[in-house]
Amino acid sequence: MADVNTVLDANRAAVSELIAAAEKSGEGWLVPRAEGKWSPSQVVEHVARALEESANVVAGAPSKFPTLPSFVRPVIRTLFFKRALKNQSFPRGRTNRAFNPANGPATPQDARARLQAAMARFDRECRERASSGQPVTSTIFGEVTLVDYAQFQALHTRHHCRQMPGVV
Repeated sequence: MADVNTVLDANRAAVSELIAAAEKSGEGWLVPRAEGKWSPSQVVEHVARALEESANVVAGAPSKFPTLPSFVRPVIRTLFFKRALKNQSFPRGRTNRAFNPANGPATPQDARARLQAAMARFDRECRERASSGQPVTSTIFGEVTLVDYAQFQALHTRHHCRQMPGVV
């Protein structure tokens, strides 16, 4: 099993990959890649919001993630969360309104700052939680380990890296 330092390194690497992909988007920065899809700017904003709200979850603070009934959480944890970790692949899906950005950073340079700030906060909250030894309680998945929750965030970021122009 990975430790918190390893998974936070994986998160920073995923954010760096997203930043590199964003910086290569050129003229297409504000252009959706297809009808009904996000622009690179919106992808970055979505990931930054997810990292910020995940930091809230790790800190035990209110977040914009939906609150599912407690009896549903073990099912979602098994079918979605644990499967993603096992397969090392984030499944396709839709997000809720709070994470569906109308726009994002104006430039790839702004995106770099936005993502780095969100990642720094997520890192800080994860390290604080790790020092307490407490698990993370998600309003979607229920109680999960900090390492698993952080691995899930890295998978999420990498999932969105593949949505950037020129990335396969």
